[in-house]
Amino acid sequence: MISVKTRPAPAGAWYLGLKEGDVAPRCILVGDRARVDMFGERLEGARVLSDKRGLRTIGGTFDGVPVTVAAFGMGAPIAAVLLEELAVIGVRVVLRAGTAMSLAPDRLPLGTFIVAHAALRADGTSLTYAPLGYPAAADPIAVNAVTDVLDKSRLPHTVGILATADGFYTEMLAPSDARSDSVRRRHDEFRKVGVLAADMETATLFVVASLLGVRAGSLCLVSVDGPGRALLDDESRHAGEAQLVDAALRSLIAIPDPSERRPAA
Repeated sequence: MISVKTRPAPAGAWYLGLKEGDVAPRCILVGDRARVDMFGERLEGARVLSDKRGLRTIGGTFDGVPVTVAAFGMGAPIAAVLLEELAVIGVRVVLRAGTAMSLAPDRLPLGTFIVAHAALRADGTSLTYAPLGYPAAADPIAVNAVTDVLDKSRLPHTVGILATADGFYTEMLAPSDARSDSVRRRHDEFRKVGVLAADMETATLFVVASLLGVRAGSLCLVSVDGPGRALLDDESRHAGEAQLVDAALRSLIAIPDPSERRPAA
């Protein structure tokens, strides 16, 4: 038997291993760790803050504004964990910068962007925070900031509703013909209520952010055509992700930190 010693559970950022003051009030949340480094190339003084559990987190400045970028990997449970930890150490504004699957390619083509003003909660994680009647809505100030940047950049985009689902191969993209009918029915269910695209995190982040008092938005590059089972090729995806990085950074620094005092009228 080993000699057992204990220590107090860490307060706050258990998995990140960071403390208040280590992160900026504004944070970009991404899934792909490699995308963190794409953001790092655009930041001044970029430095790695944490790489524990694969939650790669960097800090730096963009146009003189302190910014944090953190990767959660894939799926709602770990995205919620990351947001919880960032919020407890000082993050007050988050923008998800990721990719999404179009469910209506005639309205939301590959290579364009979707700004989610709300999300359908088809995930399980958000149910541990609030009943289904609780809305998964973006902060309207964040939505306006993102759309303003996209308008000025002349990037094709749509403001609409995303569905957030847990089962990639059961609800989003059938891995075989044997599952195609059930996935197609799921797509139909989403489209009937006005959903344009699907991902695996946005609704959860909106619910958790709202409950924690964090201002949240979501900007996604449409990289997959679900009904057509088509993907952006490598060159197109790389170009789209470069646009995503630029637009996300410009949007993030334009979103007011709700904890900052506003000047008196």
